[in-house]
Amino acid sequence: MSFVYTPAKQKSAKADADFDTLDIRAIGCMTNTTADTDQDAANITAIGTLDEYDGAGYSRPDLGASTITQDDPNNRSEIDYPDFTFGAAVAAGTRSMAGYIVYVRVDGTPGNDWPFAWVDSGGFPLAGGGGAFNVVINAEGQLQVT
Repeated sequence: MSFVYTPAKQKSAKADADFDTLDIRAIGCMTNTTADTDQDAANITAIGTLDEYDGAGYSRPDLGASTITQDDPNNRSEIDYPDFTFGAAVAAGTRSMAGYIVYVRVDGTPGNDWPFAWVDSGGFPLAGGGGAFNVVINAEGQLQVT
């Protein structure tokens, strides 16, 4: 189940989230995370158990420039960003990666950086085996606002 965090919905509604200028990144989380249920987390610190992926070679990717598209036939807005990787040679972690948090990096301080969405579709869970952890984004955007 993928979702947008409740405080991120508020920021979007108040026009506090301009995806053309925000520093959007991802955190891979293992199966003990509560990021998939802490929908009211206002910042990364507020997630009860982050359980960030711990396999060697893992890194938090910068998702680059996002694109927002208005999809009139489907009555939604699509938020898209380029395909990305969590690392070129990611070893097995303590547990599999259950999904990832799309978050806004404010200054690299977990109490200031805020989660935007939880994503666990597209091949999760993933287990490291020395290869790349590639995430291919759906052609209709990773997130859709309806």
